[in-house]
This record gives sequence, C-alpha cells and structure tokens, in this order.
Amino acid sequence: MTALESALAARLGADVADLHRLSGGASRETWSFDADGRALILRRDPPSSPDAEAMAREAALLASAARAGVPVPSLVDHGDDLAGTPFLIMERLAGETIPRRLLRDEAFAAVRPRLARDLGGVLARLHTMEPVPGLPDDDPLAAITAYYAAFDEPRPAVELVLRWLRENRPAASGRRTVVHGDFRNGNLMIAPDGVTGVLDWELTHVGDPAEDLGWLCVKAWRFGSPHPAGGFGSREDLLAGYADAGGTPPTPDELRWWEVYGTLRWGILCRHQAERFLSGSDASIEYAVLGRKVCEQEHDMLLALGLTSPVTVEDPLAASPGAADGPAPHDRPGASALIDAVGAFLLEAEQPDERLRFHARVAASALRIARRELLLGEAHQAAHAARLRKLGCESDADLAAAIREGTLDDRRDEVVGAIRASLVDKLTVANPRHLALPG
Repeated sequence: MTALESALAARLGADVADLHRLSGGASRETWSFDADGRALILRRDPPSSPDAEAMAREAALLASAARAGVPVPSLVDHGDDLAGTPFLIMERLAGETIPRRLLRDEAFAAVRPRLARDLGGVLARLHTMEPVPGLPDDDPLAAITAYYAAFDEPRPAVELVLRWLRENRPAASGRRTVVHGDFRNGNLMIAPDGVTGVLDWELTHVGDPAEDLGWLCVKAWRFGSPHPAGGFGSREDLLAGYADAGGTPPTPDELRWWEVYGTLRWGILCRHQAERFLSGSDASIEYAVLGRKVCEQEHDMLLALGLTSPVTVEDPLAASPGAADGPAPHDRPGASALIDAVGAFLLEAEQPDERLRFHARVAASALRIARRELLLGEAHQAAHAARLRKLGCESDADLAAAIREGTLDDRRDEVVGAIRASLVDKLTVANPRHLALPG
C-alpha cells in the first residue's frame, strides 16, 4: 500500500482500492479511488506548492453552489494535510469530461443539441451563489495586463489585442456575482441525459457574470467544433437558456468583448503554465508543450477581431519524411528519422493508465513540433527579421512598444500583416491544423 493509500484509508476509516491519478488538472492532482465500494475523487495540491486557504475556499464554493442548485459533486471531506498536502475528497459523478468524446461519441448525440441552452441555465443559477470569504475581486483587464507584463516578454499580437480591449471595453454593467472562472468544455461532467457536475473551482472570483458566458464561447473550448458555445451549440441558445433561468444576458457586443478577453486570458495562462517548465520548477512535458500553444491563442485573437482568416497550410512533415541517412560522420538513421521513430513508439506503446497515455500523446506532439522547427526554423527566423526591419523595428519588443504607444498607427495594415505572417509561421511549426479551424 502506498503512503497516499494509507493516508486515505486512515482519514476515511475505510478500505481504499483502485487509486490512480487522472490526466486532468494542470494545477492540482486529481485521483480516482473507491473507499468501501464508494466511488470518490481526491483533489490535492502538489507537495511543492500547497495552498490550504485556496483548498478550503474551493470546498466552501462547492457547498454554496449546491445550495444555489448548481450540479456539483457532494463534498465528503477536506483538510490541510493528507500525506503532506491540502486536499478535498468528493463523490465521483457519472458522466464524461473529455471533450473529444462529448463532441463526437454517439452516446452523447441526443443530449448535444440542448447542452448550450442547458449550460446557460446552469450559469444563471451559478450567478446567484452566495460568495465565500477570500474570493478575488480584481479589475479583469488590469489584472491580465499586469500578469502579461510580469513575463517581460513583449508580444506584438497581445499588444494589439490589449489595445482593442481597452478601446472597446463596454460600460460597467453593475452586475457583480460569483464567477466560476473556468466554466467550459473539459470542466463539465456530462452524462447522456445531461449535465451532472460543474468541476474545478480554483479560479472562482467575484466579477461580471458575462465573463463566464464569454469564456464558454472561447474558440479553444470548441475543440474543432463549429458551434461557438463550448462546441455544443450557438451563442443564441446559450443566452436564451441563461435568460429562461432568470439571468440577465449580456448584449452581443458585451459577449464579444468577453470572448476576446477570454482568448487573451487563455493565451496568458498557457504562457504561465509553460513558465513552470521554463523555470525548472516542473519538468512535465504537458507544461513544456503548453508554451507552444500560446501562438494558437494569438491567432484566435486576431480571428475574433476579424484581422485574419482560416488558412490551410501543408504540414511540412507530410512533404519531408525523416531522412534515413545522418550527416557524415554519423551513422544511419539520421536525427529526423530517430525523432519520428520515438514519436511512433510513444503512440503505439501500451501505457498502463490514462495519465501516461495522455502524456505519451503530448510527448509525440512535442517531437513533431521539434521536427518542424528543425526543418523550417532558420527560414522562419530570417523572414521574421525581414518583416521587423521593414517596419523599422529590431525586435518583437520594439514592435510591441510601437503598437502600445501608437507610433505605427499610420501603418496599421502593415503591422497586422506582419503579425499575421509571423503567426502563420509559428503555427506551421506548432500545429498547422489549427490555422484551418473556423472562428
């Protein structure tokens, strides 16, 4: 019996079986197990970054949500120390959270058409929740701007979107409620007959309820589906369900602002997670690859603003299979062929659990990114430098400052064109399929 199993058994006074870690959860560990036949979930902080206050707040939010009629798992136990880290134990709900299954599997075909409206109703109830102590209540645009600035990594696309957000911000609605902060496909437990649970409350705060509605419509949470509201349905259905359940829907312009803001926010959060890898604090392959997803969100920001369009590019790996020969004096097979072989092994090897299968797919994706960069990196670097020189800039930092300060406003079309071209190059390496997805 592992130390964690022993700690759970002692805490619950029950026999623990089938304890295994799930693939979800970028900031907290999520484990599934049975205790005397009862299906349960353990959420706990990584031992390297415990936050007892935040865990207690999430437990209080689950209780508040249940009182408001929001479907959530029943809370079983929580505390400051389970095998050395704060924890929360709750019932394991029936249903599915994996987006590709929810959006494609026949088992959910009957429920999919009504999910956008149903989720609007869930959000209307969520926005009647009683706040709990300690919830953040910050200005969202000021907070995300400061978060971005702290990386000290100026990004022209981000500066372009920040300017749009500042210049087009809707007047304050006066509505202030509990905001889930991460209400989207992937954090919702859904069964064939409907929504069974809203999960992952660690980003909850006080704010404008339209933020949750806009977040659900962010393109990242559609997972390739053409339907804007979580990949399930239309914005109109989402807002109709919200209104039917007593909510006051935002205007289309307000919803669009929050959708653009949410796209920026997810890009910044990807960069934040990548920092865990870059700083050396966590060597997870998941955090490493998240750093190469930032350009997806930058492209989607421009798409949301009508500054770019979907485009189909050929995956350079399709036209450039791995070379069998290595450069002299090295033996065969060459580096490219070895990278391809490791990627194929990761995808084909039998993995003992879901988490390892997930990380194997992520690792194979990382190898494909590396291969494309080896093929195209030098040419892309030269093209990017040429674009900057044409605008009178020596670096991305210069171009970002010019956008922020407005010194190139008379050449806006050229600026947008340069940013768009750079993002096409980035995505040709990171994920060429993303460029073709509709907005």
